[in-house]
Amino acid sequence: MSAPVGEVQIEIRDLTMAYGSFVLVRGVNAQVRRGEVFFIMGGSGCGKSTLLKHLIGLKPPAAGDILYDGQSFWQAPSEHREAVRRRFGVMFQHGALWSSLTLAENIALPMESFTDLGAAAVRELVQVKLALVGLRGFEEYYPAEISGGMRKRAALARALALDPEILFFDEPSAGLDPMSSRRLDDLILELRDSLGATVVVVSHELASILAIADNAIFLDAASRSVRAQGNPRELLETSADPAVRGFLTRGGAEASGAGRGRREAGALNFRGPPVSSGGSS
Repeated sequence: MSAPVGEVQIEIRDLTMAYGSFVLVRGVNAQVRRGEVFFIMGGSGCGKSTLLKHLIGLKPPAAGDILYDGQSFWQAPSEHREAVRRRFGVMFQHGALWSSLTLAENIALPMESFTDLGAAAVRELVQVKLALVGLRGFEEYYPAEISGGMRKRAALARALALDPEILFFDEPSAGLDPMSSRRLDDLILELRDSLGATVVVVSHELASILAIADNAIFLDAASRSVRAQGNPRELLETSADPAVRGFLTRGGAEASGAGRGRREAGALNFRGPPVSSGGSS
């Protein structure tokens, strides 16, 4: 399941997340290695999406910094930050597709805005990106004409438009049925492996966390801190922190042996059938 990972690509250093005088979390430190699937996990209101906003440049932190390939992001000039952001692909929680544009037009938009490609090259690349996510043949469909799972995949195709080095996902499985969520997890792994991208995921979905994460941090709203960091499957087995165990066992004090066996089997056999371009998920 895990691809080889490389040097540190993203470093979160002594970060404080706040809205005005209200501090969400302080003292966040973490490292994300190149090629890793890294999850930001925790319950509602713990600061997961806020941390994502800091990472992708939408909101400056109250204190601390984020480094990409060893270089400061928030201390750097705006021109440098913009250049770094061109290396990102972002899939927002609800897709954020333009409802008045077809899927092809949605995916073409970043190419037309940020490259010098001609119309024919853009059309060809749009078809490639849609094929990567199993949506070949849906170029002329509007977002309202396809299912929720297909809209998620279309949003992923748009995130891939500029061949990003780092993919960010905000609650990618939110609103999906279990099978659609599983297929999206498989697709994330396939794209990581084939494109060599680093993947950062905000999620509280345990099935996804335990199935595809290489590393993770657990944000805790009560203590306003990072309560744990590591591979979630290892944390499930070894952590004595009641907040961490409560999250990873859905509130249960102990994970039964049978439950562990089911989770491990699920993690090992989580690759479902190939995503079909004609499916409804």
